[in-house]
Amino acid sequence: MPVLIEETVDRRPGMSVRLRLTLSYAGFVLLAGALLLGAVWVFLLRGTPARVLLPTPSNILRVFDPSNFGPIVFGSAALVVLVFLLIFGLLGGWILAGRMLTPLTRITDATRKAANGSLSHRIRLPGREDEFRELADAFDTMLEQLESHFAEQQRFAANASHELRTPLAISRTLLDVARNDPARGQDELIERLHTATTRAIDLTEALLLLSRSDRGSFTREPVDLSLLAEEAAETLLPLAERRRITLEVTGETTQTVASATLMLRMVTNLVQNAIVHNIPTGGTVTVHTESQHGGSVLRVENTGPPLPPELVPTLIEPFQRATERVRTDEHVGVGLGLAIVHSIVRAHDGTLDLAPRPAGGLLVTIRLPGTPDD
Repeated sequence: MPVLIEETVDRRPGMSVRLRLTLSYAGFVLLAGALLLGAVWVFLLRGTPARVLLPTPSNILRVFDPSNFGPIVFGSAALVVLVFLLIFGLLGGWILAGRMLTPLTRITDATRKAANGSLSHRIRLPGREDEFRELADAFDTMLEQLESHFAEQQRFAANASHELRTPLAISRTLLDVARNDPARGQDELIERLHTATTRAIDLTEALLLLSRSDRGSFTREPVDLSLLAEEAAETLLPLAERRRITLEVTGETTQTVASATLMLRMVTNLVQNAIVHNIPTGGTVTVHTESQHGGSVLRVENTGPPLPPELVPTLIEPFQRATERVRTDEHVGVGLGLAIVHSIVRAHDGTLDLAPRPAGGLLVTIRLPGTPDD
């Protein structure tokens, strides 16, 4: 087995950023002062003997006498000025560094809160647009997305647990009945147990497919959407005939670079949903493919009950259903049909648009990138 080597990071203690900035400011001020004094000496005092420029106890005392402020005490005055500049640079640099790093402190506090699980906190840094403001805004955006994804994952886990619990509870009840009442008809119990188990397996497979499409772990190849539409329609034609639904495939050949397996599952889910969510009898389902603006377009349109506009955007959420359905229907699905479609489309860099039809039913439009030769 491969040996995992943990990479260590040097975490030796060092100076704070504020202290380093302070020393940098002080050093710059001190250097600027030294250069200024050097320029004065070069251009004004270059001919003065060095002995009168060197600081002595008597010269230092004469520095503060205005009448004696001249070349004789220049060395002592320069030393006093440099000490003053050093102290001024340290104090001023400490204050300025603190003010400059205040936004970074707020960002650090927000990061610690996020690390402790508080994703609802926002920095909302005031002031004009600068590098710190841009960093804070980007961090707020990241926190908002993380909070949204975390809440979505919580809802998904709760809904998945609820959906899985139903068939498992039914299976346990049927097994209890069979154990407590051996004389009961075994064929009926076995059939119902088979139905409940099949539903649990379908839900598990749908969850795995949803996870796979979210990760994008699939092989891409040229795929003809029109052929997939015909294949899905042929597979679901018996279901449409039993429900007295007219199923029609129209359009032209259009190709995209995608996973053929996931694309077939996407089209199949759309057609199955269009058949199941239809009027009781005499409904229609139309599947149309075409090339448009260098991309591939798939449209699935069906008749059905009117849909409130505010409900339509929520249909791509996991376990969201437009209407209450009878659980015994073998084609009722597990509430992940459009969620899987949305995940597959997003993994292939496409767009999904849902629009209610004025007369009832739904129009689903999917746009995918075309092949490089298009």
